[in-house]
Amino acid sequence: MNDKPKPASRDAAATQRRILDAALNEFATQGHGGARVDRIAESAGVSKPMIYSYFGDKEDLYKAALKESYLQIRKGERAIDTDHMTPEDAIRELVHFTMDHFISKPWFTSMLNTENLRKGVTVREIDHLNDIQSPLIHQISSILERGVAEGAFQPGVDPTELYLTIASLCFFPVSNKYTLRVVFNVPIDDTWLKRRAEEASKMILCYLRATPETCGTD
Repeated sequence: MNDKPKPASRDAAATQRRILDAALNEFATQGHGGARVDRIAESAGVSKPMIYSYFGDKEDLYKAALKESYLQIRKGERAIDTDHMTPEDAIRELVHFTMDHFISKPWFTSMLNTENLRKGVTVREIDHLNDIQSPLIHQISSILERGVAEGAFQPGVDPTELYLTIASLCFFPVSNKYTLRVVFNVPIDDTWLKRRAEEASKMILCYLRATPETCGTD
């Protein structure tokens, strides 16, 4: 018996994917208040009633788009294999992944800015919060333990706080690139941001190292 999914099921999944992609772009560029369902429908090539049928009203669609923005970065994080890297190389990989994701998925930083302006009212309503929590906390904990065991890292570093430091160093220049260009006359582009990721890696490794005098050896 053929167990392949019916075409209708595939079509429904593809339609929902187009709607989510269009919603991510609309909410990221227009914010929650400025976003319009009719523009999302036009961009996705569907009718407004179809959006309401799949996702509910505008608030429900915003919640789905916000969750999707988190799920994308969590999927990428789960694909990172640091088990076969040295602790130092693993930290560099995590920093560069974070910066690369913020660059390639600009709606993520925009959606987070929007949600923080709204005081996080929607993120608290997302079902299955475990789905949007970072798996990197456990991964960083393992990297730190290996680094301490090898004598490369100092003990006592909190993995959650380290993750927040990595995210902060990568998030700020991406989310504020337009104002930074004007106020500080910084030529921010992808090349500049990737260089910032490498500099952030060096700063973090300098903090982590058991022997700080080696900070300038990279």
